[in-house]
Amino acid sequence: MTLLITNARLASDNSPALTPADVLVSAGKIHQIGAGLAAPAGARVIDARGRILLPGMFDAHVHFREPGFEAKETIATGSEAAINGGITGVVMMPNTSPAIDSTTVVASVLASAKRSSRIPVYTSGCVTKGRHGKELAAIDGMRALGVRMLTDDGDTTADAAVLLRAMQYAGEFGMFFASHCEVPELAGPRALNEGVTSYRLGIKGSPACAEEIIIDRDIRLAHAAGAHIHIQHVSSKLGMETIRWWKSRGDVRVTAEVAPHHLLFTEEDIGDFDTHYKMNPPLRTKADTEALLQGLIDGVFDLIATDHAPHTPFEKSQDFVSAPNGITGLDTAVVSLYHHFIANGVFGWDLLVKRYSAEPRRLMGLPVASIAQGEPADMVLFDPDATTAFTADFMRSKSQNTPFLNQTLRGSVDLVVLGENILLER
Repeated sequence: MTLLITNARLASDNSPALTPADVLVSAGKIHQIGAGLAAPAGARVIDARGRILLPGMFDAHVHFREPGFEAKETIATGSEAAINGGITGVVMMPNTSPAIDSTTVVASVLASAKRSSRIPVYTSGCVTKGRHGKELAAIDGMRALGVRMLTDDGDTTADAAVLLRAMQYAGEFGMFFASHCEVPELAGPRALNEGVTSYRLGIKGSPACAEEIIIDRDIRLAHAAGAHIHIQHVSSKLGMETIRWWKSRGDVRVTAEVAPHHLLFTEEDIGDFDTHYKMNPPLRTKADTEALLQGLIDGVFDLIATDHAPHTPFEKSQDFVSAPNGITGLDTAVVSLYHHFIANGVFGWDLLVKRYSAEPRRLMGLPVASIAQGEPADMVLFDPDATTAFTADFMRSKSQNTPFLNQTLRGSVDLVVLGENILLER
């Protein structure tokens, strides 16, 4: 395929400026960038006037539910949701059934991804067998198959001695640890934040300290072991400030992520028991949300990750306490972040590219997608003047447990190009 995209504005992670240019793609690579490029014979030409060309996004925290929970999502449907949202690579979490804790399960998941996904799908592996927190998983075997991230995501590795031993062992292999932080005894039913809304609804809440205690504990363990720790889906101001403090010391490698929903929503959005706003960690206060946003701008958070967590409509239609935690995000992340933040001048395209494309790939030891001559084609064309209606027909995730369902937001992912293939064109 030879493709010429004309009159685009190029976004990158190293400059807030958008650079006008034409981009010529040939044989899966960016052949030329410049002004007024001539179309080679037989080339497809797309006029991108008014639109923005940026590298494909990469989500380092998704739940594709395969194996074991295919009624919620599969690798095939989850990867199509990613493409629909302008995302060209993902990392699966291992809380499947069976859990991704051995070479056998890793090999099966990667084989399924190769068959059914049009984008690269990577997987994390468990720290402990079955995510039970007692016995180390088959770490070296998973490493041999390319696993870099170890996590008992969905559960805290409760035994600190076990986690320390894993860090001491796997850190030497270049692996790192991603931590879902909560003290189970404090987190309680995990239905929502402990505070004004939980009192109003009469539901026992989960205090922020349940998360903050383990954030500090796991960073201290990584410090002792000389390991790299990655803190997942931070939801509280004090948790973020704890990470900021540890980073300022400079003697431990700690990275962290924030999810779009923790930037966009608060506990007040739950209203009268709306389960679309039920997630773990829960939505917290406006002060927390504002602090997390500032932490993203300041660079306390290395990356944005959706924690894409699909559930069936039946599950989410249960009462608030019984309904499962989770929100889908792959279809909606880029457009919602544009609508609420970039379009309003809160931050620029450079931050989105850095935190949702470049840094997630660096975290995984992958080449960074870049719109530069000689680089593989990995690009998204975005129309800031269009709108996206998140209807059931639009969504590609098998589940649609999102507050954005049936909302219309500014911005549209119009084109996704990966290698020699156009994966999406509107």
